[in-house]
Amino acid sequence: MSPELTALVLAALLQCVHLALLAIAANLELGPRQTLGPRDDGPLGDRVSRGTARLARALQNHFEGLILFAIAVAAVTLAGKSGTLTAACAWIYLAARILYVPAYYFGLVPWRSCIWSAGWFATVVMLLAVLL
Repeated sequence: MSPELTALVLAALLQCVHLALLAIAANLELGPRQTLGPRDDGPLGDRVSRGTARLARALQNHFEGLILFAIAVAAVTLAGKSGTLTAACAWIYLAARILYVPAYYFGLVPWRSCIWSAGWFATVVMLLAVLL
């Protein structure tokens, strides 16, 4: 398996772990009666602690970033453009996603945005590598 695909699989597993952390935190705070319900009371982030709400927002951000990263990995793989640059970018993306969760949770400003930017730029470089 290519380094890019390995990083993608690990990023997806990270998202699974992140979702589990959020579910545990939300269930501890609200109880399963509310978390299993239809959420007619509004978004989860409006009913939980600041830290749990941050976990929820960071997870939503991960869903958004993972889509673009998956497209980049698929494009690199299908175009046969895998190389040192794209592999490094894939690992940078993964490292950024790992660091982003605690940075967001603890409100590390401006580091959270810097970490997010590193992952985003790495993804953009991968997309450009396919075209060039």
